[in-house]
Amino acid sequence: MHIHILGICGTFMGGLAVIARQLGHQVSGSDQNVYPPMSTQLEQQGIVLMEGYRAENLDGKPDLVIIGNALSRGNPEVEAVLNRGLRYVSGPQWLAEHVLQGKWVLGVAGTHGKTTTTGMLSWILEHQGFNPGFLIGGIPLNFGISARLGESDFFVIEADEYDSAFFDKRSKFVHYRPRTVILNNLEYDHADIFPDLEAIKKQFHHLVRTVPGEGLIISPECDANINEVLAMGCWTPVAKTSINSDAQWNARLINGDGSQFEVVMDNQAQGCVEWSLTGEHNVYNALSAIVAARHVGILPKDAITALGQFKNVKRRMEVIANINGVTLYDDFAHHPTAIQTTLDGLRKQVGQERIIAIVEPRSNTMRLGVHTKTLAESLGHADLAIIYQPEALGWNLGELKKYAGNIEIYPSLDEVIAKLKSEARYGGHYVLMSNGSFGGIYQRLQDELNG
Repeated sequence: MHIHILGICGTFMGGLAVIARQLGHQVSGSDQNVYPPMSTQLEQQGIVLMEGYRAENLDGKPDLVIIGNALSRGNPEVEAVLNRGLRYVSGPQWLAEHVLQGKWVLGVAGTHGKTTTTGMLSWILEHQGFNPGFLIGGIPLNFGISARLGESDFFVIEADEYDSAFFDKRSKFVHYRPRTVILNNLEYDHADIFPDLEAIKKQFHHLVRTVPGEGLIISPECDANINEVLAMGCWTPVAKTSINSDAQWNARLINGDGSQFEVVMDNQAQGCVEWSLTGEHNVYNALSAIVAARHVGILPKDAITALGQFKNVKRRMEVIANINGVTLYDDFAHHPTAIQTTLDGLRKQVGQERIIAIVEPRSNTMRLGVHTKTLAESLGHADLAIIYQPEALGWNLGELKKYAGNIEIYPSLDEVIAKLKSEARYGGHYVLMSNGSFGGIYQRLQDELNG
């Protein structure tokens, strides 16, 4: 079958393309921006890529078109699909019908930590010989690829609450029907499609309704929003997690930065995780992955051993360079809570060493100015926070300064880089935080710091 994918270079749709190719289909696709690393990954799989959306991209007469949720009516290629009467489907629906059917699906949902936790859980299963399939919204360094079909009955998936397609406004995760589901956390996000937090809670409850009674839901004891979702109705056992508390599954921090902690189940110590990751958010991620792995039969002590070899996901506090006393990190920050927990973990790791956070407010929610106060407060662990304000941003970032005194705002990347170069004489840690390409700042800054 010839499958053509619209929006093929997104992390989810790119993963679908890889899996479709592994199933033996002929795969092509188009996107507005075709560039590495996703374009390289896809081309290596023998997938034909077309840059830009045009009606003629469909002249190959595909048997099926999978349409990504970034596309809407008025897009020339979408209009051509409809006008020609081509068979089309959303990505989540295709995945559910052609890949997940009959599998033991382990889904990871939540506002933050989905990609990292999905990577952790996939690696634990891989380490124990389960050879799972997976689809992850990033590239876990243990695997070097974001998706694969696998050779077992187990499939681990990042379960996103974003909508499925312009013709299916349900959250993606409603299609997946997991037997094991992790609910990492729940906050207001995706302001472009959800009017308020209650609308997101409703979608999460739709997910809860799909989990079988013999399945398992895993969630943090202290998350009030998730607890409210479960109170709407739950027909599945729930395993609760905590840090330095008394939930059924508890992590006792040995190092305050989260790099070493003991795992406790029902007050019985199971072993100690020692790894390179930091931050309490990653401790929660790890604990949830351990519980999910136990649900499929992996002993906690074996999951703990696997996590000791976990290499994280690209762009999650990934060290990209060490130059003359400055350490550069690439972090896929998209929400104030993610920024706060990341910087908190780094601060606990490096002590009084200088931290500079460099932020591109690129997610739809941050671009709309929804999180003004919380964004400013999330930067409190940085000695200096530099915010890039491009012309297209719909609100004045100057409002951030009302809530924090460590913020400086620059309207051009040249000015951002010049400021960072002038600060380099003090050394320290530069955390580049964006869920996009940040105008190529990663390489440009390295070039400048190298002189």
